[in-house]
Amino acid sequence: METNTDDDIPVTILSGNLGAGKTTLLNHLLSNAGDRTLAVLVNDMGEVNVDAELVAEGSELELDDGVTELSNGCICCELQDDLETAVVRLARDRSFDHLVVESSGISEPAPVARLFTTESRVAALYDVDTLVTVLDTPAFLEAFAGEERPERRGSEDDRPLSDLLVEQVEVSNLVLLNKADLCSEGELAEAEELVGALQPDAETIRTEFSAVDPDRLLGAGLFDAGRVNDLPGWKRALESDDGHEHDHGHDGDDHGGHHHPDEVYGVSSFVYRSRRPFHPERFDEFLRELPRSIVRAKGTAWLADNEMRVTIAQAGPSIRATAQGPWIASLPEVERDMYRSNRPNLEWHDEHGDRRTELVFIGTDYDEGALRTALEDALVTDDEWETDFDGPFPDEQGEETVVREP
Repeated sequence: METNTDDDIPVTILSGNLGAGKTTLLNHLLSNAGDRTLAVLVNDMGEVNVDAELVAEGSELELDDGVTELSNGCICCELQDDLETAVVRLARDRSFDHLVVESSGISEPAPVARLFTTESRVAALYDVDTLVTVLDTPAFLEAFAGEERPERRGSEDDRPLSDLLVEQVEVSNLVLLNKADLCSEGELAEAEELVGALQPDAETIRTEFSAVDPDRLLGAGLFDAGRVNDLPGWKRALESDDGHEHDHGHDGDDHGGHHHPDEVYGVSSFVYRSRRPFHPERFDEFLRELPRSIVRAKGTAWLADNEMRVTIAQAGPSIRATAQGPWIASLPEVERDMYRSNRPNLEWHDEHGDRRTELVFIGTDYDEGALRTALEDALVTDDEWETDFDGPFPDEQGEETVVREP
């Protein structure tokens, strides 16, 4: 039975792409609930197809309020209104020990976790226990390690599969490497290393047909809203790096910050920093030609002739650029001084202010020297510094452009 100190109901949030094995996992948990009473909230009851022997006698799968009673006291309920209303109503109407929310239809679990952790009527009733991602391990490896480009499979909003896989792993506490029986030992070890590079705190469990001890997912207490070390690998690489950079010309990069986790498959990361802007067309070309061995790149780019901080988010074959907002250095003096006085720790360069590039790259067996050289070559030369460019990157706040797609 759950031991929960403050009477909040613990919640396990489940994500994973179509076909990874989430439904199989839900049925496994319901069948092996033991002395726990589970409530499982799903987007589409028809898809879950609860094992027939679990459904209580005389209970039709389609009940008026979208709740099905199961013979072991557990319930399966369909999300018919918004998540917040549904979970508040559940806690009010029924007694159960643990809630499992399947976040399909929502591309990644972070927004669901936020609902349970922010100051809301939901957070008063529930306590996030563990964020679990079920991976179709062969598809995960193919998306990042294989030669073939992964197709878009069941991605929400037409987003590439690689984007969803990376974001789900980056916010998870526990990753099930499912379909392990379809992988070699070497492939499983490589998948574990990739997960570790994307989210260093995540535990991994190899599973076949999503069979896992329910105690590993329910009441595991792996989620801690206050833990800074739940940061994804790319954020940690930026923060742990010493941050030295040079200010001039082609030595405007940073040679520190190469991070090697336990190297077997050569999964590692490095940080590139510069106080010289990119030539937009050459940087665009660099991104388009980013090798397959780079699994994840993330950070901020300074682009010549563009007053916006542009964030770059790459996951496998997918690369998107978003204009976050203006560089503080580009604001009128009064606003600029106000911002700076509110942010005393902001790194400020005498000439360039807060304008800088800071990018982290995570990958397998890539040539760091070649990538650094290519990044240097994409910077503007002294002669080009004042040129007007018409680059492919967004220059209005909130605008996003697709640089590369599968």
